[in-house]
Amino acid sequence: MTSTRTGGRILVDNLVAQGCDRIFTVPGESFLAVLDALHDTPEIELVVARQEGGVSYMAEADGALTGRPGVAFVTRGPGATNATIGVHVAQQDSVPMILFIGDVARADKDREAFQEIDFPAFFGPICKWAAKIDDARRIPEYVARAYSVAMSGRPGPVVLALPEDMLTDAVEAVDRPKVIRPAQHPDPEAMESLMAMLKDASCPVAIVGGADWCAGASEYFRSFAEDIGLPVACGFRRQDAIPNDSAVWAGNLGYGPNPKLLERIKGADLILVVGARLGEATTDGYTLITPDHPDQLLVHVHPDPAELGRVYRADLAICADMREFCEEASLWDHDIIDFDCGKQAHAEWEAWSTVQANDDLKLDVAQCVAVVREKLPGDSIICNGAGNFSGWWHRFWRYGGPGCQLAPTAGSMGYGLPAAVAAALRHRDRRVVAVAGDGDFLMNGQELATAVRHGCDMLVLVFDNASYGTIRLHQERRYPARVSGTDLLNPDFAALARAFGCWSESVEATTDFAPALNRAMAEKGVRLLHLKLDVESQIAPGISVPMVRAAAKG
Repeated sequence: MTSTRTGGRILVDNLVAQGCDRIFTVPGESFLAVLDALHDTPEIELVVARQEGGVSYMAEADGALTGRPGVAFVTRGPGATNATIGVHVAQQDSVPMILFIGDVARADKDREAFQEIDFPAFFGPICKWAAKIDDARRIPEYVARAYSVAMSGRPGPVVLALPEDMLTDAVEAVDRPKVIRPAQHPDPEAMESLMAMLKDASCPVAIVGGADWCAGASEYFRSFAEDIGLPVACGFRRQDAIPNDSAVWAGNLGYGPNPKLLERIKGADLILVVGARLGEATTDGYTLITPDHPDQLLVHVHPDPAELGRVYRADLAICADMREFCEEASLWDHDIIDFDCGKQAHAEWEAWSTVQANDDLKLDVAQCVAVVREKLPGDSIICNGAGNFSGWWHRFWRYGGPGCQLAPTAGSMGYGLPAAVAAALRHRDRRVVAVAGDGDFLMNGQELATAVRHGCDMLVLVFDNASYGTIRLHQERRYPARVSGTDLLNPDFAALARAFGCWSESVEATTDFAPALNRAMAEKGVRLLHLKLDVESQIAPGISVPMVRAAAKG
């Protein structure tokens, strides 16, 4: 299309051309021309949130679910700075996302105009590309490039600033076609080398999940791993990388992993890393697997050449798309003898992830997770932010495969509820559960209003122990019995949810949870259960405060 249009109209037309069907926003006067164009664009649903942090989280989660950039629009200054949190999560999670920011008029640039920030300089360190569009004729070029950069190599966020006067310019522009991520096949000689290394190994382990991981990669890698009996663990918060019922699933790395899995990683002679960066959480501060990993061979498969060799020395580096590599591996004509360690690792995970009831606890979180697991289907989408409450879900929930876990590897609080809104809108036919602690929930609890307004069907579980539990746990380990700054005074979360128009109940005992969940699941819309816990008796799975204090004092 080359007719004369405003910059706002050109931008929206090119988002439609790229397949964008949903935009998350808090409106601002700096991009009124875009909002006006969206008024006449039924192809795009406009989701209006209540704070820009929630907006960017929603866009990040949408990108994680679709594999194409989630799209967010915010205004300059405070709107943009609020939205940085989702950009940082998208960067560390390797998720495609585009944040558009309404900016000051071009004639007012560099005068410290109202809410002015140099956005390319501000966002540059935490995204793949940050730029400003000064010429409306070039909007199609910038939008296409944004999609390409966000999806290519290691996916991640792009930030584009939009001067408000540029959006009202009436110009002619040539639209760009839809950008598709180019296929990147693994080198055949590298595949030969990998198979030879596996053939010579006696106790290999795979660590999967991360950049460019998708349903196709999951299916093919599961087939390959099961064929040779290769144990498959996942990076931190990548537990949906393959279905957890796989006969070779070994569990998750990160915080609170199975000690037997850690032993298996330390004793492995070959570690095959597919998609993961081997970040700090996955490697326990780069100690579980060290960057130079003496006495261990490391094969690192990643879609971005810049990641290979950046932190970890690789004995074999393979740059390829995850789906292409996994398909090639599954179809490779090999003569690898079946390893016994895959079944052994899965049995160890089964024992670790089986709930052992603790009837001494008034409300046992582990038993609650087991009840939810019984009641909800395997393809349910579990969304959580940061906090010790997530540890029960990481240990005891069984994820059904890609697209079943939305959890920030950046350890960002307040993510679960906005992510659940995005998931509920993207998959209206699936169960969506937002899991939050009390401190975590109040970071973005206002997005209940967004969920209700947009007709989301979702369950929210708030675990309330009146504490910033993760920090309290660290505090007790280093400064036993010297509690400072971690106690919280909370509202009645059930009453708060009802004020937003949600169905809600409070739960204080394990025996009351299953009936309350049944009542919740019989309802439609947004349903919230407020679970009241004692922080002293269960500050983390299987850990009480007295246990931590005793260990700290030796």
